[in-house]
Amino acid sequence: MDSGLLIDPLAEGQTLVATAKRIVREVSSSELLLGENELLIRHGEELYRLKLTRNGKLILQK
Repeated sequence: MDSGLLIDPLAEGQTLVATAKRIVREVSSSELLLGENELLIRHGEELYRLKLTRNGKLILQK
């Protein structure tokens, strides 16, 4: 019984999900934010802000 989906545990809060086309790494938002409400992410020359709202939603701003 092969569903074509494999979930393999890595470190705490991380998994690799393999589909027929590619492998995608999954990371929990709490692992990224480390208890903070904001995180700055550099992508090339651009700087982005990942914010956790009071309602528990994530917003990515350029």
